[in-house]
Amino acid sequence: MPVDPDSQDAKAIRQLIPLTRIAISRFHELCDLIQVEDMESGHFLFKRGGGVDAMFFILQGSVSLQTEEYKVETIEAKSESAKFPIAHQVPRKIDALAETDIRYLRLDRELIKSDDENHGQENNIPMVEEEIEENDDWMTTLLKSPIFRALPPANLQRILIELEAIKVEAGSNIIEQGDEGDFYYLIKSGRCEITRKPSPTAKEIKLAELKNQDTFGEDALLSGLPRNVTVKALTDVALLRLNKDSFITLIKEPSLNFIDMDLAHQKMSKGAVLLDVRAVDEFKKGHLENSVNVPFFSLRMYLKTFNKSQSVIVVCDDGSTSEAAAFLLLRNKIEAFILQGGMDHLAKASVDNSGNDSVEAMEQPGAAFAPEVVEEGQTESSAVQLAIDSGEADEQNVAGLKSRVAELEEKCARLASEKEELMKKYKMLFKQMEKMKSVLDAFRGDKK
Repeated sequence: MPVDPDSQDAKAIRQLIPLTRIAISRFHELCDLIQVEDMESGHFLFKRGGGVDAMFFILQGSVSLQTEEYKVETIEAKSESAKFPIAHQVPRKIDALAETDIRYLRLDRELIKSDDENHGQENNIPMVEEEIEENDDWMTTLLKSPIFRALPPANLQRILIELEAIKVEAGSNIIEQGDEGDFYYLIKSGRCEITRKPSPTAKEIKLAELKNQDTFGEDALLSGLPRNVTVKALTDVALLRLNKDSFITLIKEPSLNFIDMDLAHQKMSKGAVLLDVRAVDEFKKGHLENSVNVPFFSLRMYLKTFNKSQSVIVVCDDGSTSEAAAFLLLRNKIEAFILQGGMDHLAKASVDNSGNDSVEAMEQPGAAFAPEVVEEGQTESSAVQLAIDSGEADEQNVAGLKSRVAELEEKCARLASEKEELMKKYKMLFKQMEKMKSVLDAFRGDKK
């Protein structure tokens, strides 16, 4: 029978999202159209692959959300999670099993249109909402990832709920270099390519290809910097994406570990590696003793050479780039920590007797680091070329390594050209100065 607008059920239903946002008159209309139902424990509210286009809310009892091998979360009535529709995307990505006798609301999706149903579209790329297929390989990959396995079950539930499925046509740019980061992406099906322009007028360089189950887009969300690459759909692509706020709250904050200098000393005494991910020029200006330098842009090229039994402490200027680097390391099963505040914080906290800023030297006993890292006295281009020549990079990374060499060579050529122009100006100014000296000497002679 219809729900009485003045009943306890109605009061509980009114607190549900998105019903809490509709006008009271519209809510009273819905009460005549919706029904509260009961189910005994041990029955499934819905199963994976189910296509019933309805939203389910738990009013009494508890429901277990699970896959064949993994229990995601238990939703208790009146909890914060119970305010939202359970695993709302159709077909369903997980099973919902009644752990107790339950009282629930089944709401036809067509009865309500949320004001925020249409999400903003990054870069105005042509895309359409997509129904998630029964194939759940993407979810298996997600749950097996070191990043996601370490998350609290409640976070996983929210991620599964908030992932948005979209399709992008072949030839469209999904993200563009220089744009603000808005989403984190997982490829369900299709292929994409990553490209980068070293400068606005430079030729676009292909770095790598992405395929099913690959993820991208986190760098800008972690660092707060603009996108540093362009990702283009080579085929029609089915994607899942998570918005920036959800990524930061549900994934970034519980995943990243920050430590201070004292704790860094302790970890390094047990063999942790201190990794500086700043550019080579910045590293040469000043760095922590015994730190090794792999610029963040080059870090992916060296991942396979890391010793995964060693922890890594990441440092940059202010900590922002370290966050992106640590996330990348964690995703590749390497334990990573971030030195809080980076070099800027250390410089402010450490002032020597002369009153000049200085960075405290950190002693690192017996640190061993597998890759041929970029150290003082070695150029980044030579280190990249060394990795290519020694065969340390896999086929996918070779393109990235070579593109970095090309970028550095282009930079060298540009600097050489600028140097030549400056030399011409210097010679011209020198000649003018000599003429002025001659005029001045003549003037002084006439005056005598």
